[in-house]
Amino acid sequence: MLAENNLPNLVTIIGRGVPSNYEITVDGDIELVGADPLEEATIVSEKAAEGAIETGVHRFRFSGQMANVHVVDWNSVPAPESPSTPEVHIDYVIPGRRGSN
Repeated sequence: MLAENNLPNLVTIIGRGVPSNYEITVDGDIELVGADPLEEATIVSEKAAEGAIETGVHRFRFSGQMANVHVVDWNSVPAPESPSTPEVHIDYVIPGRRGSN
């Protein structure tokens, strides 16, 4: 597990009550926060994660920049065409400031 200082940024996936899938790719490292990866999501590599969500929240800490986010609903319809795909929030830490913005 990498220290939070090494993974200062946060991406949050929020389920909307419909089974959906997501893929996240970063140009740094990525790690699932506060959950069992076998139950919540699968970390594919140090730079990519994919998983399924229906309700609740999945959070990942990462370094670098977000390279790609792909979300689809249960019919494989991508955002923004489907209103059922999960919401995605990305918070970057601004150098020299505490916390995320």
